[in-house]
Amino acid sequence: MNLSISGTYSVGKTITSMAIAHLTGIPRTSAPTMRELLPISLPGKTLEECNGAELIMLITRRIQGRAVAESHLPNGYISDGSALHEWSYANVRVKVGINPNDSVDLDTVPMTDEVRFYAEVMKQIGIPARQHTKANYDAFVHLPIEFPIVEDGHRPVNEKFRQLAEQLLLDTLEELEIPVHIVGGTIPERLAKIVKIFDFPTVMTIEEAIAKAEEEYAQIDTRDELERLADAEPVAA
Repeated sequence: MNLSISGTYSVGKTITSMAIAHLTGIPRTSAPTMRELLPISLPGKTLEECNGAELIMLITRRIQGRAVAESHLPNGYISDGSALHEWSYANVRVKVGINPNDSVDLDTVPMTDEVRFYAEVMKQIGIPARQHTKANYDAFVHLPIEFPIVEDGHRPVNEKFRQLAEQLLLDTLEELEIPVHIVGGTIPERLAKIVKIFDFPTVMTIEEAIAKAEEEYAQIDTRDELERLADAEPVAA
């Protein structure tokens, strides 16, 4: 089975996907992060400094990386997000700004000709993103917004942005007629619900799976784009 753990920013997709993968023994996959892509794509730039064209390039690289990773797991996987996530985030960002933080009134962002153009580009990118999602995921477990955004300096979004992205995700999944299961609660509650929904066999206890996921999560490189730049390998001309 190919299962996506879905949801917008800061709802616990990564830790949940890690834990359910450990619990079931199903391999986990994900897209490369912006932090990973920026040093090799736009050396010296931060996400906030990117223009619309550069943002679209980064999103297409994320979708490409996700698709390649999934292609190596023909017997099923747990996906941290989906191709729709990259597209939905970019689709909302192009319309409301690269850095839609709490100082930005999303209701009054001007729709310039440039913004309209990028919005049309994202509409077209949505075609292969939808097709990939329809062809490659059997079901979605959607984690609803239940708690505030984690203030880690890398989520330049506000609550309205999260709501817009979440609604776009859910509306698109409904259009694609992919089964979606809304699963909330604590991590142990989520894992128990997911196992029950899909009748997954387990290879360890929920407590063991969470402990392994927390260990794995702690290994994530949280350095920002500029800190990573020094370690980025030069790209051949």
